[in-house]
Amino acid sequence: MLAYAIRRVFQSIVVLLVVGLVAFSMFRFVGDPVDNLLGQERTDADIERLRGVLGLDQPFPVQYAKFLRGAVQGNFGVSYRQGRPVGEIILERLPATLELAAVSAIFAMVFGVVLGIFTAIRRHGWAAHTIMTVSLIGVSLPTFLIGILLIYVFSVELGWLPSFGRGDVVNLGGWRTSFLTESGLKALILPSITLGLYQMTLIMRLVRSEMLEVLRQDYIRFARARGLPDRLVHFRHALKNTLVPVITVTGLQLGSIIAFAIITETVFQWPGVGLLFINAIQFVDIPVMAAYLMLISVMFVSINLVVDLLYFAIDPRLRSDRASAEASP
Repeated sequence: MLAYAIRRVFQSIVVLLVVGLVAFSMFRFVGDPVDNLLGQERTDADIERLRGVLGLDQPFPVQYAKFLRGAVQGNFGVSYRQGRPVGEIILERLPATLELAAVSAIFAMVFGVVLGIFTAIRRHGWAAHTIMTVSLIGVSLPTFLIGILLIYVFSVELGWLPSFGRGDVVNLGGWRTSFLTESGLKALILPSITLGLYQMTLIMRLVRSEMLEVLRQDYIRFARARGLPDRLVHFRHALKNTLVPVITVTGLQLGSIIAFAIITETVFQWPGVGLLFINAIQFVDIPVMAAYLMLISVMFVSINLVVDLLYFAIDPRLRSDRASAEASP
């Protein structure tokens, strides 16, 4: 287990280095930040001076090395647009994104697992067929269109929920949360459904598929032959084995929720790091863009690492295969 964990941690570090290199390389082609920072009356001397201050006159390897050194220390430089430390700006916006992602993940997992189990157990019923048909909406429609439709129905036509913003927030030791206010909770509903609907549909279909496969196994037939009630067969024997392969895919989907929150935040003008990234692109704010991509990469890789270790720990087949491979010459 320890050797496996060390190897996965090393692989995760390599992935982060590659992501940082690709992201930092791409930013060289999105535009020159000097054009946005200096006015029309700028001179060549002003341009050269600003490029020297920003470090843009240095070779690319030197810039990348400085970026990595600062990233390890939590220092991503100063925003070209706001003139403030990037870490400070990220920390201001991060609670909004994490709360949105957390609510969306809970929504996706709870409803995905419950509906997946229901449609597998009652697969011949009309309700299961209706759920499977309606779930195609979550797979077929793009996220931004789902968000627009929800805004039109629940904000414009019915007027029940806000169409943009985060609502009122409460400061708890530096963490600005919207969980403790009525307007904040209302503001969470539409964007969390928009962000989690696609993931919920995937989890539901995966759980249904895996459970149908498990229900065909011989030990399930043997359990039924022993006279065990359906509730015990479904939720003790079948569900336990169904969730093992679901864990990996669910973990990947949780990472996707954080990564793709950028679309939902743009549609609902949610004041998170995703919207910050979109604004940074418009102003060629390279430090903010680099910090955002590295932050998302760290979250995504960390989630995958935890899922891999958890999957290795709960599935005895992986441990036995690993032990057999190490014992063989």
